[in-house]
Amino acid sequence: MNESWMNSISPYVRVAKVMESSLLAGEWLDQDHVYTYIDQGEAEFFLNGVKFLVREGDVLLMHPCLPHIIRSTSALPLVQYIFHFDLYDNEDKSSSDQADGLRPGIQDIMPSEMQLADIYPLSHLQLPDRIELKRRFMQLQKEMLDPTYGGVLINKSICLELLFLFFRNQNLSKGTEGKRTKGWPLIEGAIHHMHQCYQDPQLSNESISSHVGVTANHLSYVFKTQLGVTIHNYLKHVRIEQAKLRIIQGKQNLTEIAEDVGFSSIHLFSRTFKTNVGVMPSKFAAMRSALINKSQ
Repeated sequence: MNESWMNSISPYVRVAKVMESSLLAGEWLDQDHVYTYIDQGEAEFFLNGVKFLVREGDVLLMHPCLPHIIRSTSALPLVQYIFHFDLYDNEDKSSSDQADGLRPGIQDIMPSEMQLADIYPLSHLQLPDRIELKRRFMQLQKEMLDPTYGGVLINKSICLELLFLFFRNQNLSKGTEGKRTKGWPLIEGAIHHMHQCYQDPQLSNESISSHVGVTANHLSYVFKTQLGVTIHNYLKHVRIEQAKLRIIQGKQNLTEIAEDVGFSSIHLFSRTFKTNVGVMPSKFAAMRSALINKSQ
């Protein structure tokens, strides 16, 4: 793909949303580019008739007027982080929901907006980039819900960063696809243990390493080398993701949630949450009704 066009793009973000669907099946056709990150679950995406099987960590990048059919295929709800954007700022563009009820056609799209028509639309993000994507997406959505001065520039910069993550991980996968990760049994054991025991505030590199039968130094080296993230940061990621689920459920206060997911104090929880998510947990709680659109 000729990348010279990347020097001139000036993205304009139109929509940012999180979709949680227990049973999703339908067909969509959008006039915007659609960037979709799969945070949970599995699904079949049919893009112009071509089937793609997607799972947690995958990103789909769809150009305007690309017919896509989605069917969730797992027992878990399908959670998608989605934003719509134009490659070039054009606020006069008509809405996708046309008053006359006609479906938009490719003839209505500016040729400059079709630069991504020939790319491979799927990329699988490495773990550190998944964490970064969710943090930056939260900032994007916060700005969409509560605009600030200069917000258009903020959203433009975040859109460019997320496009970079998509393309970088496509390039990374070309050299690693089909190769078994060195030390994977150790990594898998450590990850499983963290997901089982994240509520224990005493969980540490040493106790995790002891559980999988190696020294803390060796596990730390293998984990960081292969996944690009430290054991400590991955554990924080697990705890924050669990905290977000509890906040959305709305059944506990923040102090209870902090204790329930393994933080020794509400202050440490709040500071860690802000660093990882981009907003304080109280702000996230206030936004929760707008963060997730539920479809049955």
